Amino acid sequence: MLGYIFLAIAIVTEVVATTFLKFTSGDNPKWWAFAIVVVGYVASFVALSQSLSRGVPLGVAYAIWSAVGVAVIAVISWVFFKESLTWVQILGLVLLIGGVGLLELGGRHPAA
Repeated sequence: MLGYIFLAIAIVTEVVATTFLKFTSGDNPKWWAFAIVVVGYVASFVALSQSLSRGVPLGVAYAIWSAVGVAVIAVISWVFFKESLTWVQILGLVLLIGGVGLLELGGRHPAA
């Protein structure tokens, strides 16, 4: 269970870092955003590593980490930055999350 808590921390810190990438670009990049990006990605990889050392399989951890991150970033971009999110993209996100769910379910072995 602790491994999945670290995985959640990895996802949150990665989403924060990726969101603040938006503020590092353009005509007036913000210096403080660079610091948030670096700290966020370092924290994310440390937490991801901790989740692996606590029993979360690498394939499952990476699939959850990347898929949830992509989905949350897409929604954040749509809500806060007014970027487009079409029905086709939404369907893609649903399929992505569904695929990761199947990956997780496929790895569980019931007790005999």
